[in-house]
Amino acid sequence: MFNKVLVANRGEIAVRAFRACHELGAKTVAVFPYEDRNSIHRQKADEAYRIGEEGHPVRAYLDVDSIINVALEAGVDAIYPGYGFLSENSELARKAEANGLTFVGPPADVLEQTGNKVASLRAAEAAGVPVLKSTEPSDNEDELIAQGDDIGFPLFVKAVAGGGGRGMRRVEKAQDLPEALKAAMHEADTAFGDPTAFLEQAVLRPRHIEVQVLADSNGDVVHLFERDCSMQRRHQKVIEIAPAPNIDDELRQRLYDDAVKFAKAMNYRNAGTVEFLVDTEGERAGEHVFIEMNPRIQVEHTITEEITDVDLVGAQLRIAAGATFADLDIRQEELFVRGSAIQCRITTEDPANDFRPDTGKITAYRSAGGSGIRLDGGTIYTGAEISPHFDSMLVKMSARGRDFLTAQRRARRALAEFRVRGVATNIPFLLNVFDNQQFIDGDVATDFIDKNPYLTQINRSQDRGSRALSYLADVTVNRPYGPRIEGMDPRKKLPDFPGDKSDEPDRSPFDGPSKVAPPTGWRDLLLEKGPEGFAQALRDHEGLGVTDTTFRDAHQSLLATRIRTRDMLAAAPAVSHLLPNLVSAEVWGGATYDVALRFLSEDPWDRLARFREEMPNIPLQMLLRGRNTVGYTPYPQRVTEAFVEEAAQTGVDIFRIFDALNDVNQIIPAITAVRENTASVAEAALCYTGNLLDPQEQLYTLDYYLGLADEMVKAGAHVLAIKDMAGLLRPAAATKLVSALRENFDLPVHLHTHDTSGGQLATLIAASAAGVDAVDTASAALAGTTSQVSMSALVAATDNTERETGLDLAHVAEMEPYWESVREIYSPFESGLPAPTGRIYAHEIPGGQLSNLRQQAIALGVGERFEDIENMYEAANDILGDIVKVTPSSKVVGDLALALVSADADPADFEENPGNYDIPDSVIAFLSGQLGDPPGGWPEPFRTKALEGRNATGIEIEDVSEEDAAKLADAGETRRRTLNHLLFPGPTAEYEEHVRQYGDTSVLHTRDFLYGMVEGHEHVISLGKGVRLLTTLQAVSEADEKGMRTVMVTLNGQQRQVDVRDRSVESSVHEAEKADASHQGHVPAPFSGTVTVTVEEGETVAVGDTVATIEAMKMEAGITAPVAGTVSRVVLPTPTPVAGNDLIVVLDPA
Repeated sequence: MFNKVLVANRGEIAVRAFRACHELGAKTVAVFPYEDRNSIHRQKADEAYRIGEEGHPVRAYLDVDSIINVALEAGVDAIYPGYGFLSENSELARKAEANGLTFVGPPADVLEQTGNKVASLRAAEAAGVPVLKSTEPSDNEDELIAQGDDIGFPLFVKAVAGGGGRGMRRVEKAQDLPEALKAAMHEADTAFGDPTAFLEQAVLRPRHIEVQVLADSNGDVVHLFERDCSMQRRHQKVIEIAPAPNIDDELRQRLYDDAVKFAKAMNYRNAGTVEFLVDTEGERAGEHVFIEMNPRIQVEHTITEEITDVDLVGAQLRIAAGATFADLDIRQEELFVRGSAIQCRITTEDPANDFRPDTGKITAYRSAGGSGIRLDGGTIYTGAEISPHFDSMLVKMSARGRDFLTAQRRARRALAEFRVRGVATNIPFLLNVFDNQQFIDGDVATDFIDKNPYLTQINRSQDRGSRALSYLADVTVNRPYGPRIEGMDPRKKLPDFPGDKSDEPDRSPFDGPSKVAPPTGWRDLLLEKGPEGFAQALRDHEGLGVTDTTFRDAHQSLLATRIRTRDMLAAAPAVSHLLPNLVSAEVWGGATYDVALRFLSEDPWDRLARFREEMPNIPLQMLLRGRNTVGYTPYPQRVTEAFVEEAAQTGVDIFRIFDALNDVNQIIPAITAVRENTASVAEAALCYTGNLLDPQEQLYTLDYYLGLADEMVKAGAHVLAIKDMAGLLRPAAATKLVSALRENFDLPVHLHTHDTSGGQLATLIAASAAGVDAVDTASAALAGTTSQVSMSALVAATDNTERETGLDLAHVAEMEPYWESVREIYSPFESGLPAPTGRIYAHEIPGGQLSNLRQQAIALGVGERFEDIENMYEAANDILGDIVKVTPSSKVVGDLALALVSADADPADFEENPGNYDIPDSVIAFLSGQLGDPPGGWPEPFRTKALEGRNATGIEIEDVSEEDAAKLADAGETRRRTLNHLLFPGPTAEYEEHVRQYGDTSVLHTRDFLYGMVEGHEHVISLGKGVRLLTTLQAVSEADEKGMRTVMVTLNGQQRQVDVRDRSVESSVHEAEKADASHQGHVPAPFSGTVTVTVEEGETVAVGDTVATIEAMKMEAGITAPVAGTVSRVVLPTPTPVAGNDLIVVLDPA
């Protein structure tokens, strides 16, 4: 046996050879190019030597002289070639022999004869082995095309020096032959340095059966039975089976006999495979023909080893060293098949994307194991970089069982155990194959994958852990909200209640409600009596009804609507159990929909559905902007109807409906939709502004509000609401307005106000005395200033009176520590209004807007002049005609105020000469009538002057497409997604991209979501009930020249690395130009690989013409023109390595 062996290969087969050498007592030597310096095979060898030129790794493994030089320098006895690369290269065999080295394989002359496919066919004919009709080889395309009809179609184009599917194309029709021939010859020339090809007759529905042979140094030949390699894609084997199922013994024996006969005729030595096609249809069904001999070890040799217990690689080495079968204790009559074995090649290919090879870093790897499972790999480990240079195979998984069915079951189980993260793999495709009954029955031909395209329709692994980790790593590095705000988990502050799950470690608000039902509440009455009965019961109720706005308007007003679903869900069951007498909980609508998508990366519909689960006894209330729904412009009637219906089905019990200008016509469609399509309550809101007590008030008088209420009642409202969005309703005004509404209408009255001035508790008490039926409040921790009145203050003020709320003051107060703790986490979003302000009565800025205006002022650099902005807001309102100010009309006034302050403008001059100023778009839209007509009419002549010469159009409500209309009729997920896209297309696209990249981040703890991870702290990621991931930050590297940092963590105890771009660091590395998807003339690289452009600037191309080729991982593909036109720019003029979506060519469309 040899003392030292050099393995002229890489990856799995190199590791396999090292193991055999070790067992035989031989030292090992590896070779590797620069790009493979981190490879496993380099580390496994006793010695390793770098070869080749940086940037050309494949060329290094094909460099015969370099390999011979290393072999001589290292003092080896033999060179083992494995498969691929130089395994069939006669030059290596000859030079090894010339330098006194043993080539582990057949002699050079045998390699030449078997490597030339035409010579092999002729040798097979001479030996009496059946073959297919074929042409003579040629490198002349025209000559081969001319012989196509003589062979007949379908046929194969085959490169003489081809292998592994390279240089091979199946051609169905004569007109397809030139393109296929050109591609195959180019591929062969690139891979093997020889474009010579021939044409060969194709077999109808063939099975690809190969026989493993072994020939010793005496020339004796044995077979080690057969393998079925019919499961192929692009002529590359995907799954192999030994022995082949459903082959009768007579055919099986003929295959063995012809394989041995051919090997002897070739004077073969060492291991080899004789390959046949077996016809399964037509007159030749059951007949076989020789196609080629592979004079080397095969990828799938493992399953032959499994069923024969013969070490083929060890046998290769020993035969090369001179051993005979007697030395190996191998006799044909003593070789038997033991059970069945299946091999799966697990590759970095994306089945859903035409099996395009994927590249990148393996961020996590968990292997399969267990009874009957064998793994052979050499390129896969956590942190491994998968490059486009080499074969896409990661690992070979072989499963053995007592029969074919047992081997299948084990293979499927093992595939399901694998976890490979960071790159796409074909595992989901393989699992689909193992579920296919035709495969289970063993009835597979080479067209199996093509005829079962559904196999590529995979359910991608959600890889939720890796995606969540990517998000956490990004936030940890980039800190979008500043340093982490530490503190205890707010849930520890929640009061006890039945079924509170407080004793469950790692509990998550997303685990769903407990099995303990809460007490009955107002929603039970609504379900029993319907909306009319609910309204009547509220009207007849002697106590004062209370709505909790903590879940919506309170944090919208104080914290820019930033409280996440997670933190609200944690409190919801406590509210449901401890405050069951709440008339409603406002949880949705207003800005929550937009902010959920835009800033929190949450699905607002999911939030609503979860609230419904957690609060089954309390009516859920939303704020609906009339025809604007939750948007900022009017939508078609069918959108309003679909939205209302879906919201009601998902959980909304009470729709508070308003219009920004108090135009009842704009809320009637929503009222109608609620009444006709749902069993929910339509609460119509009149928006309060001004001071109806002021004798000088000419517009917003008591008669004005009663007129609005009358229209709303006639429209079908179940409840009347007073929406005091700025906190302007004074106690005496509340008495006057509520008394008048109670006297004139039979509907219950619901009051909403903001406590900006600090005096609105008095307003609520006055309204209560006047007979108001329900009022809005918030938990004290999120009450006051721009929010609502404190719930505990109201409850205490009315306890032991005729209008007591029915709420337990102790329970109300017990909720406050939780919200206090939550509020601390969101401190970067605080509105900045530290105390009440009486200035509200002058500027009339709504509570929610007052918070946002402060942030906008800071962003514009005028934060120190906020009193000027307040004064300008008042002036802007007067200029615009003293309008009702609530979203979106309030935004119009705010935008104008900010613009005038930023320009240091005199409001009087602006009103007189608006044409001299830049006017915000929202103001132009308002003046154009896009929000409707203001109650006091248009401010003239200002309006005419402001619109003069500007692009201004009135309300144009464009109906939805028929496609969208059909989706709106499909209740559930389809309708929700469609509404998201129609109402907020931009934020929805951003949300969907966030989910695609990071998964559902709503489940993350809020501190982690906002501020990232802390070194040494164990963070819990909840992926579902009973599914938790534990991750700990280990370290963050310095930024490299690209601005990238490596975040090192453990996930469930396993090391992970996540590369993150530090957006505060400027990259010093040139970045490749990327294709713009919106530019129809941009031609991108479809995936990572090496691109060769085949067109020149100025050349004219048609749609579908090939403009470049790309090669990666044993696959070459054409890149075609997406449009007809002229090549205006060739971005990559020479063969260039690229990444996916790199720009290659630019076309000027015709």
